[in-house]
Amino acid sequence: MTGQAALALLVALAAGPALACGDSLGSGTRRIEDAQFLLVYKLMPEPVPVGRHFSIDFALCPRGAAPLPGEVRVDAQMPEHKHGMNYRPSVAPRGPGQYRAEGLMFHMPGRWELSFELRSPGAASRRLSQSLQVG
Repeated sequence: MTGQAALALLVALAAGPALACGDSLGSGTRRIEDAQFLLVYKLMPEPVPVGRHFSIDFALCPRGAAPLPGEVRVDAQMPEHKHGMNYRPSVAPRGPGQYRAEGLMFHMPGRWELSFELRSPGAASRRLSQSLQVG
């Protein structure tokens, strides 16, 4: 093995395995993806209780050259009932591409559409959504 190859091997071993998007969230995660982003999230607690507040930890990973958004919002609606939540959740960054949404509550059982809105100045907002069956 040449000196250069040995050095490259040592650097790779020292760096350790790279974490994939959302690996820091542990088990029980869900994924939503589109052409520009992969979003991995974890509901806490799981399953989500009806009529009680819950939170969501999530990781947002850009694909290619897509930059992280300047702002992320979380919301949910019941399409069949044509209404949303009675509470407005807050989203706080927890590191680059890492967030926690708190103050969510599904006040009735049924199908909810969970949405993550990604906003950046000067760009169209993007929405990543997924259906959840609650209760």
